[in-house]
Amino acid sequence: MSAAPPSSLPRWADVVVLPAANLLAAFILSGLVVVAIGENPFQAMSILVTGAFGNAESIGYTLYYATNFVFTGLAVAIAFHAGLFNIGGEGQAYIGGLGVGLACLWLGGLLPAPIMVPVAILTGAAFGAAWATVPAYLQAYRGSHIVITTIMFNFIAASVMTYLMVNVLIKPGQQSPESHEFAAAATLPRLHEMAESFGLEMATSPLNLAFVWALLCAGWYHLFLWRTRWGYEIRAVGANETAAIYAGISPARITILVMAISGALAGFVALNELMGVHYRIILNFTGGYGFVGIAVALIGRNRALGICLASLLFGALYQGGSELSLDMPTVTRELVVVIQGLVILFCGALENVFRGRIAQLFRRLTPAAA
Repeated sequence: MSAAPPSSLPRWADVVVLPAANLLAAFILSGLVVVAIGENPFQAMSILVTGAFGNAESIGYTLYYATNFVFTGLAVAIAFHAGLFNIGGEGQAYIGGLGVGLACLWLGGLLPAPIMVPVAILTGAAFGAAWATVPAYLQAYRGSHIVITTIMFNFIAASVMTYLMVNVLIKPGQQSPESHEFAAAATLPRLHEMAESFGLEMATSPLNLAFVWALLCAGWYHLFLWRTRWGYEIRAVGANETAAIYAGISPARITILVMAISGALAGFVALNELMGVHYRIILNFTGGYGFVGIAVALIGRNRALGICLASLLFGALYQGGSELSLDMPTVTRELVVVIQGLVILFCGALENVFRGRIAQLFRRLTPAAA
């Protein structure tokens, strides 16, 4: 039997220890940046953590941000399993939002909420999937690279939305590019409002029913990938395309399928943002969630539970970072973005920097296993 590679780690260590080491390095470097501007890094970290988890309202905001990251993280991860790098989540979420918005504007006053919400979910999924299927088709049957086409489609989606909001969907009599407000039946209730209807008290926050839908999507993602034939075919193509072809699996068909699912998942961002918070179509509601979803998928090792935990981390960084920039003015919003970028850098591009050293440590601690 051949020996394990020098940099190999136990599965649990690869999922837990390595990401923890990367996060620790990112936070240490962030602390040095805070020291460089003359502030106390421990105080800054305390404010960040308290701002994200210090009270029920902060937790609600953290989970609200995390909801978007669950959707985009799942969208990127399912493409990764097929060997595809979908960096078009931003545009797919944008077009998915167009579908959700149109459904809410046209049908919100005609359908009751129990019917309107599923219709909006299906419409957002259909628009996001359709937008992702075009670059999928170009790769599968025309040889275009999925990375190039998906990032180009982000810009096309932004241009399309800008044109529609400025010239077609804008509410008459105003300069801000926003649509009419949705009817009450076309909105998602916030969780504190639902709690009040049952006589329970809950802190006010934008956390809404889309959070529950995100958790259901994560559960479906796990079952689909690891308990269905389609999921097996997706993983087979991603692991070895040549072997998959020999087994009778069509990579082109899998490319179309997985990108359609990826686009649908990204399109669900609009449920949280448009139906759950803004109650209208607005520009730039995606807020970069599609790009951060790449880091969420990498940190979460493309697993449902890992993606949920990574989404919670970035939700905490978003919410805690906002509080940090308010309570410590010298730590500007731009510096908070730098801290978020360091986390992405170490957990994404530099995720294997410490793998060799950690593997050596494991071999010293467990000589018998080595």
